[in-house]
Amino acid sequence: MLQITCPWCGEREGIEFHCHGEAHIARPENSAEMSDAEWGDYVFFRKNPKGVHYERWTHDAGCRRWFNAIRHTVSDEFIAVYKPGEAIPELPEKYRDPASNRTGAPQSKETK
Repeated sequence: MLQITCPWCGEREGIEFHCHGEAHIARPENSAEMSDAEWGDYVFFRKNPKGVHYERWTHDAGCRRWFNAIRHTVSDEFIAVYKPGEAIPELPEKYRDPASNRTGAPQSKETK
C-alpha cells in the first residue's frame, strides 16, 4: 500500500489523497495580450516527466488541506512534501540531473 505523508496529519494511506497536477505554475503576467494558442498552451499543457516531478496534492479524506510533493514518477516514491508557501526542498543528490548539474526544481521568475 502506498503511504503518503501529509505535512499536517503525518503518514496516511494513499487512498486518502488526490493529485491535482503540476505545482509551481505561474499565471502569465500578460495574459490579456496572449494569443489563443499561447493561452491554450498555458491552460492545457503540463510537463509529464519520467522521473522527478513537482505536484499539488490534497488530503481529501483527512484534513482536506493542500500541499506540494516531489514525487518520482517511475518508482512512485515521494521524495519530499511541503506546505504551500514554504521553500522548495533541496533534492537529494541521487535525484539531481548529472548532465546539467541541476536540481530539477522549478525556477522562480528571478532565476529564469
